[in-house]
Amino acid sequence: MLPEAPPLRRPEALARHLRTAVSVVRDPSAGAEELRLAGRFEQRAARGLARGPEEVRDEVLARLGGAVRSRTRAHVEAAGLLDALTEPQLRLPRWRIVEPPPPAELLRHYRYAAREVGVPWQHLAAIHLVETRMGRIRGVSSAGALGPMQFLPTTWELYGEGGDIRDVRDSILAAARLLRANGAPGDMAGAVWHYNPSDNYVGAVLRYAEQLRRAPESYRGYWHWQVLYEHRRGTFLLDHGYPRTRARLLG
Repeated sequence: MLPEAPPLRRPEALARHLRTAVSVVRDPSAGAEELRLAGRFEQRAARGLARGPEEVRDEVLARLGGAVRSRTRAHVEAAGLLDALTEPQLRLPRWRIVEPPPPAELLRHYRYAAREVGVPWQHLAAIHLVETRMGRIRGVSSAGALGPMQFLPTTWELYGEGGDIRDVRDSILAAARLLRANGAPGDMAGAVWHYNPSDNYVGAVLRYAEQLRRAPESYRGYWHWQVLYEHRRGTFLLDHGYPRTRARLLG
């Protein structure tokens, strides 16, 4: 059984748990509860390692082998890049946190958009993961973006083709059109930059997309990743039902 909180002060134990988590995500017979624990463990471990001492990070990576090491390094790098994008906030957000669409349904939408528009489904899933944790976040961003793929209304006018900005299928298709119009699939870095003009954002999305390309089953773990919100008091978990469900301070 994987612990909820990664043992960040015990590199040997953390490396062992990470190997277990990755093996669960890659096991086609793993159950929903096993996948939930494994996915969330990887998420929190990456966040903790990105913020912790470099020597601990290096020791954990040294204890991991091959594919698990490269996967964990990518997650840690992505977490660090995204952390640097925003400052801790004074107030909790005016969002609702909901259960996202089932993983099989979302995967059908990604793959349909990929076929119809001609962009890799992995990048659509990675953007969805970064923007709203695959639809968990319902609310308006600080920049005024809306919907599961976080479009500004002006950008939606260009790529929405009359769809509903809050509809997951319409939003994924619009994201594919935006990427295609800006260089995808030949220049995915440039296309993602037009989605959000930040090198950190591009770096994080490309790392998640590459993990999905290398191991498509990674999607099953990513689907379980939670909404972690950076506040001046620390990191809060915004779980399903928030704000009726109270935000929980993780540290």
